Amino acid sequence: MITKIFVSGFYDIIHAGHIQFFREARSLGDYLIVSFASEQVLWESRRRKPSIPDDHKKVILESLCMVDKVVCGESLTPGMDFEHVFLKERPDILAVTEDDCYGDLKKELCARTGARYVVLPKTPPCPEPISTTQLVNRIKAPASVPLRVDFAGGWLDVPRYARPGAYIVNCAISPFVSLDHWPYELRAGLGGSGAWAMLQGRDPVQSELDLGVGWQDPAVIAETGLCVWRSGASPVLDIKSTGDFLAGRMAIFHTGYAHDTPGMADGCRNYDRIAQSSLIARAGVMERNIHELAAGVALYHSVQLQEGMAPLPVVGEELAKKYLGGGFGGYALYLFASREDRDAAVCLHGGMRAVEPFCKSPF
Repeated sequence: MITKIFVSGFYDIIHAGHIQFFREARSLGDYLIVSFASEQVLWESRRRKPSIPDDHKKVILESLCMVDKVVCGESLTPGMDFEHVFLKERPDILAVTEDDCYGDLKKELCARTGARYVVLPKTPPCPEPISTTQLVNRIKAPASVPLRVDFAGGWLDVPRYARPGAYIVNCAISPFVSLDHWPYELRAGLGGSGAWAMLQGRDPVQSELDLGVGWQDPAVIAETGLCVWRSGASPVLDIKSTGDFLAGRMAIFHTGYAHDTPGMADGCRNYDRIAQSSLIARAGVMERNIHELAAGVALYHSVQLQEGMAPLPVVGEELAKKYLGGGFGGYALYLFASREDRDAAVCLHGGMRAVEPFCKSPF
């Protein structure tokens, strides 16, 4: 007597995890039936168009050596799109993964039909398992992104240090970075970890929060422009401008040392002064006033010096300077009153380079 096994899912982009599941399900009997959710079901459930048409998906699934039959689930009942074909096929086993969200409904279906409900562990077929959602995000990931400089309010984007009425002020910058082109030093305070997560299609905000730091880097890298954010547990944009008044007025200087923002997250620092720096810098953004913005930067740098960071060198006629990111290494930001002052400092000092504000077009 042939033992028929039934599995179901979206299977929108077939990956190694699906293949492993099919193999393990097929080992339970003699005949594996795979049901995939139709285009309409995928849209109703995930509000996402399928990666490939249903007829193409059916051909791909049928080509797998462990699959004996492929059917399409078309019911709009959440989690049970396959019920009508299940009742028609009358399999002996319904196999699911241990993270299945519709176990109760599927157990009830098995009880009605006399099928055995079998839960299979999710066995990673690769060192780094991946989901269909992660694959979609990877495909949609940008090819290149800007990095960022932060002016004031740093650490107030870390949820445990957030303060009502305070802000984080930052700006996306060019040149851009990509997975195969990174024209900056590593571990440099420019938001590189958030940019790297974004380029790989991972959730950059969650990635940063998982490191124990804040959300400001991916927030401004995704938004671009010169931004003011409200301090809080998640990004809330307060003000955005193109940052054009900063063109020709910013440079970064590499200190020669790597920095470690996660390692600094629990350090002792003056958060009252940091909050004050954010208010001054915010006013500079609102008034498009480089001198007022520089005053906020200078106040923030005074907090960094209190923390024990080494004084930054004088490079010329800079208005203000500060370590970027968590400090204690990496790049420092220098602000200048004019392009001439900035360019002169870049020419005279090794390790200093010009950066420009970047704001993507709204169209």
